[in-house]
Amino acid sequence: TDTNIEAPQDSKPVESAGEEKEETKTESAAETVKNITTSIVPDSVLSMFGGGSKPDREEKEVEDDEPKAKAKKEDDEDAPESPDVHFEPLVNLEKVEVRTNEESEETVFKMRAKLFKFDRDGREWKERGTGDVKLLKHKESKKVRLVMRRDKTHKVCANHYIVPDMKLSPNVGSDRSWVWNTSADVSEGDPEAQTLAIRFANSDNANLFKDAFLKAQKENEEVFNAA
Repeated sequence: TDTNIEAPQDSKPVESAGEEKEETKTESAAETVKNITTSIVPDSVLSMFGGGSKPDREEKEVEDDEPKAKAKKEDDEDAPESPDVHFEPLVNLEKVEVRTNEESEETVFKMRAKLFKFDRDGREWKERGTGDVKLLKHKESKKVRLVMRRDKTHKVCANHYIVPDMKLSPNVGSDRSWVWNTSADVSEGDPEAQTLAIRFANSDNANLFKDAFLKAQKENEEVFNAA
């Protein structure tokens, strides 16, 4: 009859002498590699890749900067002074005075805005330009006209007198835009009937324009009646 013998459950496998020797050999090899790496790899390489101790890196940076500063100082001392060279212009341009036809007028109002013109053929609003809208009062005749020029190009996009029969109306209920009709805008040269709209940055600026417009309209009415 066969007899089965079971090993006790609390027994531990017996390590052989060969396994102990192999583990000791592995640990020794790892320690040897670590020592070799530490002794062979210089601190400069570690510093290049962000390694090394901070005091060593700072000391190395100071040593490297000293020769550079010394060399820069020597270069500054040896550099010759630049000669004072003068060139005569090939063409002498005369100063030309540009007249805007506003020299005899006084600016009574000036505000940045955007101007639109209603195109009757296309039945739509078209932008005329962005710039400063000005009310100019002539020093002798006392008449006030509205003038607006585009930014950069300074091209005139509105130019007409503020006559008594003009009516300033809110544009589609906006509190910062006004609409009016003029029968003689000369911004394009010949007098032309136009429907204009102007838009300001906010309602306060729009109300300031309205007050100046109505005041100029009243003053022009007195001038026209006295003529």
